[in-house]
Amino acid sequence: MSKTKVEDVVYELSKPVVDRHNFELVEVEYKKEGGEWYLRIYIDKEGGITIDDCQAVSEELSDLLDQADPIENSYIFEVSSPGIDRPLKTERDFEKAMGRLVEVKLFAPQDGKKVIEGELAGFSEDSVELDQNGKRITLDKKQIAIIKPVIVFNE
Repeated sequence: MSKTKVEDVVYELSKPVVDRHNFELVEVEYKKEGGEWYLRIYIDKEGGITIDDCQAVSEELSDLLDQADPIENSYIFEVSSPGIDRPLKTERDFEKAMGRLVEVKLFAPQDGKKVIEGELAGFSEDSVELDQNGKRITLDKKQIAIIKPVIVFNE
């Protein structure tokens, strides 16, 4: 089974479990790292995910995965929080980041810069709008390698 197919099957198995716990299923990731295959389920909720939250979902999903057996080879299974600085991927991610400072890394320089910061002022299927001190910048999503929130620590 292909990597994408595994992720799709596991997403469908995981979604009802995660929903029952009133969490958000952020992402399913199946990838090889250092010779080992990893299956990671990223969950979130308002106020953040705890270790106990991860454990509850992990125990329930582990049984389901054993029953469904969607992965032929051995793998390491993890349930995790996506972290506060995770890249913006879904429409919900962009909605939650509206008005907040984000960092955009581009595939190729634009106006001599490969990294641009600004407040997320808008987004569509094809573009992202940033506000840099009152100046609007529109970027084509095809130009963007990664976009993630900037974490500002107040002293």
